[in-house]
Amino acid sequence: MSNARTARFSRRGLLAAGGALGLGAVLTACGDDKKDSGSGSKGEARSGPWTYQDDRGETVKLGKVPANIVAFTGVAAALYDYGIEVKGVFGPTRTKDGKADVQAGDMDISKVTILGNVWDQFNVEKYAALAPDVLISTTFDSAGTLWYVPEKSKDKIAKLAPSVAISVYDRQLTKPLQRMWELAESLGADMKAAKVVEAKKRFEEASARLRKAAKANPDIKVMAGSASQELFYVSGSNLSADLEYFKALGVNFVEPSEEAKKDTGGWFESLSWENIDKYKADIIMMDDRTSAIQPKDITEATWKKLPAVKAGQVIPRSAEPILSYDKCVPLVENLAAALEKAKKVS
Repeated sequence: MSNARTARFSRRGLLAAGGALGLGAVLTACGDDKKDSGSGSKGEARSGPWTYQDDRGETVKLGKVPANIVAFTGVAAALYDYGIEVKGVFGPTRTKDGKADVQAGDMDISKVTILGNVWDQFNVEKYAALAPDVLISTTFDSAGTLWYVPEKSKDKIAKLAPSVAISVYDRQLTKPLQRMWELAESLGADMKAAKVVEAKKRFEEASARLRKAAKANPDIKVMAGSASQELFYVSGSNLSADLEYFKALGVNFVEPSEEAKKDTGGWFESLSWENIDKYKADIIMMDDRTSAIQPKDITEATWKKLPAVKAGQVIPRSAEPILSYDKCVPLVENLAAALEKAKKVS
């Protein structure tokens, strides 16, 4: 099995199993980064033809700007922050208690058609009924596989509307953030709106703060983890957009060896709960997605004995960041704050 295929299987398989794979959401550029982003003015953008080249290098050309948009939940949440609303979503949207999933961001989920809420679920009939103009998702591999579009129905889905992919594979966070910005602009978003401009400024300020905190605390080790019933997963930073960006800013991460990660295509190492003290860490970032067990619900004694846990130095991590500047600001700020006050405990 090739590395690319292994990576896909690992992320998909674990998620399908209820799993923990929050361990990556990714870094530097698959596909061509050219674009035709259309007009930045909402009125002008919606009046003419629409052309967009995605991160697979594929170009979608339509007679008008898409109105009936269907997107992966996290993509829809990012577009929502830029003033673009979608008709339908697929992916984690509603939790078991009926609330909006963390990946839904600020969207009003009662106003969108949910085509699938869990892995491998996508109602093709409902999708067709929406008369979609375009389907938008992220991609986590070099092949451009559309995230959360089921393998078994992908061909039927592809016949109903063209698709656009934003790559979060092997590139730093700033790249998919910029690509989502360009996509939103092409769809008619007002990128000069005060809250949009302010969010980007806050992201830049948060990044400068994190760089400063990392430089002041070079010995503080940070581990990115995710929890399932049977296993604890330690992410490497090489394929994760957020972690790779944080590393570029100077954060000192625990890095499993390539040998330890080989069964997951280089994404992460799987540890039994008995062995979760394998790595020394001063701060632990834990996958905040609903597919992962949250720190407050972990009952394993070995977890409670970890120095970072005992010191209260555990923070959330959005393993699949919502790709708007507004939603990425707290991710950077939280890590900066944790570094600024962290004690060396490992």
